[in-house]
Amino acid sequence: MLSAKGLFQEILDNDESFALFCSIAAGGEAQGGWENARIAALVPASERDLAPKITRHGADEDKHGRIFTALLRKRGLDPVPVPPETDYTMLLERAGIGLAHDRLRRDEPLTVQDIVTYLAHSRVTEQRAAEQMGLLRKHFADHPDIGRAVRMISADEDNHLAYCHEELLRLARAGHGRAIQRTLRACALAEIRVHRDVSLAVMSRMGRVLGWRRARSAVLAAGIHAVYAYERLGGWRRMVSLRPPRRRNALGGPAETATEFA
Repeated sequence: MLSAKGLFQEILDNDESFALFCSIAAGGEAQGGWENARIAALVPASERDLAPKITRHGADEDKHGRIFTALLRKRGLDPVPVPPETDYTMLLERAGIGLAHDRLRRDEPLTVQDIVTYLAHSRVTEQRAAEQMGLLRKHFADHPDIGRAVRMISADEDNHLAYCHEELLRLARAGHGRAIQRTLRACALAEIRVHRDVSLAVMSRMGRVLGWRRARSAVLAAGIHAVYAYERLGGWRRMVSLRPPRRRNALGGPAETATEFA
């Protein structure tokens, strides 16, 4: 019987598949760290109070990248090249989601609409990250090798999601509600397509590494397509709703360090 826990355990137990998983995760987190650092540096004057929170968000993402790299080192493994078809952040940018990297490389202040775009993109992708890390936390929180890392990253992703809710609600009250909902919807519909494609690519790679039979790979691919169908029919709406978070000012302090991993 296929299960999320069983699949990840299989990936965890094999050095080659574990190296691929951690390398993909570390690359995405490092990219997120760079993006947030650039956005924090370019925040418009009217949103300067947001800059420390964006900086904290980026610091968390950098920390996550270091944690995944440290997990590799702990196993005596080196990072491996990330196949382009599995690069979630790059594919999102190509789909026009979030702020383009060429825009972030220019030393020109962002606009408030740019901040709306950034927060909407983050709200959608952090929903995905929080759900995925929550699943890992459910099954591997007490794992002797990865449990501490899973718990720390999962808590950070929950904070990031809370921060996005809070800041988007603040901007909605300031008169940007329609732009926020329009941007959230576009981000969500694009993200679910990218997530499907990346999931298929990752499972294909893992299948080759782990020697899965064709029938098993077909079942997993069918499951990925079924999730996409659900999300396309209405599941995407969970990514665009906004509600006051239980934890307020979730990114209002300094980032928690991870010296035990780095």
